[in-house]
Amino acid sequence: MVEIAITGTGIVSALGTDTVEFHNRMLAGETAIKASPWAGEVEGRDAWQATVEDFNPADWMDRRIEDGTDLFAQFSLAAAEQAVRQAGIGELDPLRTAVVNGTSIGGVRAVMKAQYALDTQGLDAVPRKTMIQIWPNMAAAQIAMRYGLHGPSLTVTTACASSLDAIGTAARLIERGEADVAITGGTEGGISLAGGGRDGDFVPVLFYTANVYGMEAPAPDPNRAMLPFDVKRSGIVVGEGSGMLVLERAEHARARGATILGYLRGYGSLADGFHPSSPEPSGKWEARAMELALADAHMAAGEIGALIAHATGTPKGDTAEIRAINLVHGGNVHGGNVHGGGGLPVASIKGHIGHSGASSGAMAMITGLLGMAEDRFTYIANTDEPDPEAEFDIVHGDAREMKYRSLQVNSFGFGGQNASVVLTRD
Repeated sequence: MVEIAITGTGIVSALGTDTVEFHNRMLAGETAIKASPWAGEVEGRDAWQATVEDFNPADWMDRRIEDGTDLFAQFSLAAAEQAVRQAGIGELDPLRTAVVNGTSIGGVRAVMKAQYALDTQGLDAVPRKTMIQIWPNMAAAQIAMRYGLHGPSLTVTTACASSLDAIGTAARLIERGEADVAITGGTEGGISLAGGGRDGDFVPVLFYTANVYGMEAPAPDPNRAMLPFDVKRSGIVVGEGSGMLVLERAEHARARGATILGYLRGYGSLADGFHPSSPEPSGKWEARAMELALADAHMAAGEIGALIAHATGTPKGDTAEIRAINLVHGGNVHGGNVHGGGGLPVASIKGHIGHSGASSGAMAMITGLLGMAEDRFTYIANTDEPDPEAEFDIVHGDAREMKYRSLQVNSFGFGGQNASVVLTRD
């Protein structure tokens, strides 16, 4: 069996552009949810978002690349650079390195801005590089160009499951012998301006669509806007950012003396086949994706020490996932941690940073890897009344000191895209 080692991580998030900063700020209780710059234009409800505020493209790329890329690709380039640096690979083999990136909306931001320029200023105002900014594959392509790579360069678009599906696909490439190393993860950059402010008079249509579709919570307080697994949950807060990892054939990593952060042991993915935006209510297909990941890892449910759930704070979505976790882990005695009592510890990162879409699964993996190394487990920010239907331990209120050597991570997306991975520390 081919072991898949994780040797590098990188992040661009609403809680920092550094993996350690992101992890520490989250566990310290910070949340990145703030009022949208267009909040006053939505009558009768508050509007919140979680934007990246400390990102400067010039820190990561030259002006030519910046001009030719949309924000989602810029985020990926920065996160990939961090991951490659941490992996410590002096020179990537151009024929044996793959790039697999996930995104749900790609360069939609560039499309919106170009259309606005056309409508308000005419044809000459349309940016001439709009076409190459739009394509969802451009994040992966830019990474390949940055490092001169000629291995597989793939883009996965499975809504909010995209980063886990990308990471699982990258692992399969390594297992099949098509690559020794893969740069992989996910990215989302649909909010106007990395700093979260207005871009002139431009207002992204996605801001309004999330409101009119009823996805966002009408909470009057940013700390109540997103409540994963809480009985008072009422919707999501849109976020953004990128999480990237370097995967390697473990033998390859050990041969070059790399520091191994953890191992990707299992991956499962399938379709709900039920509804464009609502999960199958019983959670049976989400549970099946989790079971496939466990089977791929050759592990029993009781061997998992903790789980980071998708848990977006929507009434229907969280209910289905609670039932799925109950089906797989409810009532089990879990030997993968030494916390004891209360069943499997389960958390979500979205109370801290909103729903960062396609990148959310990779971000959860990153904080999970760091947590396993320091015996701390993340928690659900702001949630204070856990749903009693859960037959597991919903970790809320504060980060938890606990030893766990294995972790399951879920990502479930619109269209019934269900993905789950299993990680171990050693």
